Amino acid sequence: MAVKIRLKRMGAKKRPFYRLVVADSRAPRDGRFIDTIGYYNPVAEPAEISVNEEKALEWLKKGAQPSDTARALLKKSGVFEKLASARDQE
Repeated sequence: MAVKIRLKRMGAKKRPFYRLVVADSRAPRDGRFIDTIGYYNPVAEPAEISVNEEKALEWLKKGAQPSDTARALLKKSGVFEKLASARDQE
């Protein structure tokens, strides 16, 4: 089973709000997911990003592949830096 970290769209029309979720790559965008690891609100000024770093690192270590947008959000929140430093310590 290929696992992806990607965005799930929520919110009202013209007011998007996204959850950062771990899902099977075959599941639809807003369909079934395995775990929620954060959220992203692009409407707020400035945009809000919240990521549970422990869960994100755990899933990345297990081999979950982030989508392009999810990768950018994880970089902004500093998760990839912690992943690199955790790999250096091992």
